[in-house]
Amino acid sequence: MEIIGFIVTIVVLTASGALAPGPLFFATISHGTKYGAKTGLVFSIAHSVVEFLLIMLLALGLLTVASEPMVKIAIGFTGGIVLIVFGAIQIKNSIIFKPEELKEPKSVYRHLFLIGLAFTGLNPYFILWWLTVGAQLIVIALELAALLGVVFMFIFHVWMDYVWLTGVAYLSKKGTNVMGLKWYKPLMIIFGIVLMYFGFTFIIAAAGL
Repeated sequence: MEIIGFIVTIVVLTASGALAPGPLFFATISHGTKYGAKTGLVFSIAHSVVEFLLIMLLALGLLTVASEPMVKIAIGFTGGIVLIVFGAIQIKNSIIFKPEELKEPKSVYRHLFLIGLAFTGLNPYFILWWLTVGAQLIVIALELAALLGVVFMFIFHVWMDYVWLTGVAYLSKKGTNVMGLKWYKPLMIIFGIVLMYFGFTFIIAAAGL
């Protein structure tokens, strides 16, 4: 995969995941109403710490086997299937979701950094994403420039978390219902379709078609 195409893939897949509702997103809304943009920034830092450690552990584990054809095929197929499933679920949830039904969970933690760590590391979606879809990105990054490629991939991935979570926290402080904005639901549906598209491309690439 060419470098520009790889960057586009990283950004699109990151946006599809970052903008989707999850534990950290809801915590950002909840605490953002009190602390504003600071909430999103602290959560992003905590999220980055957990994510970078997980990525590097996966990268080190894949470093010696990333060139094996069967490993690449298995990761490609698994990542593709997961993307298709996640995309379908995201489309379904976006269609049936009603903003007025949203109940923001209140965290029992008081320290924002600890909340960020907990809601990242204990999020099954986050772990599954990196073990499947993320693993495919890591394999491509390793092929491009070994561990330096993985760091490159992480940089183009993580900036969106900072922009989105900080923005959500700021809007929450201003009293804006982010999930009630007119553009949010259509955007989630579009990203669901995009996720499914990338899922099929991962599978096709793995199959060598």
